Amino acid sequence: MLYRKLGKTDLDVSLIGLGTMTWGEQNSEADAHAQLDYALGRGVNLIDAAEMYPVPPRPETQGLTEQHIGTWLAKTGRRREIVLTSKATGPAFDANRPSHIRNGETHHNRKSLTAALHGSLKRLQTDYLDLYQLHWPDRNTNIFGQLGYPWVENDASVAIEESLSVLADFVKDGKVRHIGVSNETPWGLAQFLRASENLDLPRIVSIQNPYNLLNRSFEIGLSEFTHRERVSLLAYSPLAFGTLSGKYLNGAAPAGSRLALFERFSRYANPQAQTAVQAYVGLAQQVGLSPAQMALAFVNSRPFVASNLIGATTLEQLQENIDSVSIQLSEEALLGIEAIHTRHPNPGP
Repeated sequence: MLYRKLGKTDLDVSLIGLGTMTWGEQNSEADAHAQLDYALGRGVNLIDAAEMYPVPPRPETQGLTEQHIGTWLAKTGRRREIVLTSKATGPAFDANRPSHIRNGETHHNRKSLTAALHGSLKRLQTDYLDLYQLHWPDRNTNIFGQLGYPWVENDASVAIEESLSVLADFVKDGKVRHIGVSNETPWGLAQFLRASENLDLPRIVSIQNPYNLLNRSFEIGLSEFTHRERVSLLAYSPLAFGTLSGKYLNGAAPAGSRLALFERFSRYANPQAQTAVQAYVGLAQQVGLSPAQMALAFVNSRPFVASNLIGATTLEQLQENIDSVSIQLSEEALLGIEAIHTRHPNPGP
């Protein structure tokens, strides 16, 4: 396994991180424990969860992901071997965002964030998190596949300075070691950094955003932050919900797969994305790699990525995903990827 520093911290995180959003929905508690055992055996130390998980979010299953991690920690006693992260749900602005969590009180104010953190710690059976993240902004902005900024007047969002002050108290109390954001924009990240400097508060060390061959929008306005401000990317959805494996091409929907089970995961199913996937699959075959491993190896190769958050529903998938850490893409592969990206830029933002 390879390791990279998380932001300006002294934490070394595995280049492959273990995403957990299927645990409690597509994966059982036993599956979750088996994945944790295998991943740690391969050198993975970053385990990423969220109070909202599993996905798709439902009242009946909410919190099961963290509970499964918690029972594994209680059984194994391996808390100090992992970098454990979780995320606080944000407010529900549309039908796809959960409104059932904490009775809908999910703004990033003191009352809400305190309840979120304490709930996560209880389910995880730990007294601290190595990284605590805001799952999405407390304001209307262009995330989750939106390209254009939605101009909304008076959206009654909690001020970033207020949210950061609450997170600072979590750090002061020893319940959180470091703080991060997720699904954030360049403006939002800049505001968090400015607030930490102006108010002498803890600094954001990471940003967890989507990044994959179909969505390289992070490179446009956010990657410079990682370079100049050392705010690391935790890249999620590196296989674009599995579409970059090629298994959904030509209308295929393998039994038990995410897109077969849940209609809401259509972000990468548009015709232009499918055309790009076909090209990437062809390139992978040309350079002698599986499409999934080529896609993951590309994410691994980016200097702004601290950890590539893979998600798997089987141990076979998990093994293939982790194996990508040893793949060095050839010049032919990298040039081919850029050529396809030039023809089909960001078809699945």
